[in-house]
Amino acid sequence: MKKTTAKILAPAALGVIALLLAGCGGQQQEPAAANSAGSGDGAASGAVNTDGSSTVGPLTEAAADLFRDVEPGVNVSVATSGTGGGFKTFCAGETDISNASRAIKDEEAAACEAAGIEYTEIVAANDGLSVIINPENDWATDLTVEQLNKIWAPDSEGKVTSWNQVDASFPDVPLALFGAGTDSGTFDYFTDAINGEEGAIRADYSPSEDDNITIQGVAGAEGGIGFLGLSYVEENEGVIVGASVNGVTPSVETVQDGSYTPLGRPLFIYVNNASYAEKPQVKAFVDYYVENAVEIAERALFVPLTDDQIVTAQDELASLG
Repeated sequence: MKKTTAKILAPAALGVIALLLAGCGGQQQEPAAANSAGSGDGAASGAVNTDGSSTVGPLTEAAADLFRDVEPGVNVSVATSGTGGGFKTFCAGETDISNASRAIKDEEAAACEAAGIEYTEIVAANDGLSVIINPENDWATDLTVEQLNKIWAPDSEGKVTSWNQVDASFPDVPLALFGAGTDSGTFDYFTDAINGEEGAIRADYSPSEDDNITIQGVAGAEGGIGFLGLSYVEENEGVIVGASVNGVTPSVETVQDGSYTPLGRPLFIYVNNASYAEKPQVKAFVDYYVENAVEIAERALFVPLTDDQIVTAQDELASLG
């Protein structure tokens, strides 16, 4: 099985993010029914089926929108069952690409290997996982990792229920907790970074694989707090507020230079090697995705790859060929 790993490397100066809106995550399209080879004139046609992270979904949708101008005969479907759900369908051979907001787990890799699915991991963009609060919250605009742990740790269930229990200087406002569900790579990443173990979290919060539901929950409660990808904060300015963590605000610069820690992260696409080799439309789309990664990230309001990451992604693409 071919598996490669890409990591955030040294920062490089890149252009300012273009303020263009991408399609919202959490909306699932029906996969196209059939795939076909390129047409007689050499243009690609057929279906490219993707599934996975609701965070990475808008990134792949942006890639599909731009690619449609180049290859209108290709239908790229983007389902958002969560990173874990996406790997289930991917390792079952049901999709060509799996969108992931974390690296594949050992047990998921084993499932792919058992099914004979060989794949290549490609870093596609960067993201800052954001902590969001209600706009009426003027006391918790900058939180420490320790305070976040006190809010979200499993031991806090039923005990830490008000903001003044997080910090004595905070008001006595009930906590209302919202966040990603267990199939989400965002869930895995947040619980590991804040609570020290993937999956370790209090059970009395409202989980959802749809980040828009998290936004609605936080927006509807003065004491609301949640976690999701940075792009959703940019798309919902005024509806929710992104809090700083340890004095650092998530942004293009802080994610790329590594100062937004521990919640800065790379985002991935996993490509089925057989699909790439045997389906011209998949090859054309993946090639376009990697070759235009910076423009796609800007289009979807994500943090673009650094120069070093671009080289890594291009090397991964070359290994597919």
